[in-house]
Amino acid sequence: MDKPNIVILTGAGVSAESGISTFRDSGGLWENYDIMEVASIEGWYKNKKLVLDFYNQRRRQLKEVEPNAAHYAIAKLEEHFDVTLITQNVDNLHECAGSKNIIHLHGQLTQAKSTAHPGFVYEIGYDDINLGDKCEKGSQLRPNIVWFGEAVPMMYDAGQAVAKADIFIVVGTSLVVYPAAGLINSVKPSAYKYIIDPIKPQVYDSIRNIEFIEEIASAGTPKLADMLIEKYK
Repeated sequence: MDKPNIVILTGAGVSAESGISTFRDSGGLWENYDIMEVASIEGWYKNKKLVLDFYNQRRRQLKEVEPNAAHYAIAKLEEHFDVTLITQNVDNLHECAGSKNIIHLHGQLTQAKSTAHPGFVYEIGYDDINLGDKCEKGSQLRPNIVWFGEAVPMMYDAGQAVAKADIFIVVGTSLVVYPAAGLINSVKPSAYKYIIDPIKPQVYDSIRNIEFIEEIASAGTPKLADMLIEKYK
């Protein structure tokens, strides 16, 4: 049996099980910060120090957490199939679990980029970014995060990957945050679709070949991974 091409879309529900707060946890607040103050381009121009401090805290938090069973199950699938992982999460937990072929839609917390020259991107790990930290051309560094009010540059690559999927898996996202939520509409009708989330998300009734797994990511993802590995071995 030919092995299918698998594309996986992950969201905040995967990271939340490792202890990473999500910005939808408390009605527009993210650990007591107003989302638009720390996660929008307007917020950046208004108060750069506040934004840098916020992401420095997120980076320190990230250093203390570990991948969970969902991350490891996805990495395990890569050992058996051609897998493209598309994540809305900015953490590096998929990498820590062993995944390699990852499209980060919303950027990466462990990177900095130049404000004036966005092509200059730097791996910073868990280090802070401070006012006065600059790229080699003299521009202030900022988190390599896609904020509200900014384009999502990796959407094209994500759409291209999704269009080729034989199996499309959605884990830990409610499919309400666009443009990422629209990716399911790019999946070919013949592809099998699995959505893993304890709360069944609303998707279009016209979508064919879809199965809902109403479990948390760390429970449902390993089960689905084992099933697919067994089916196509």
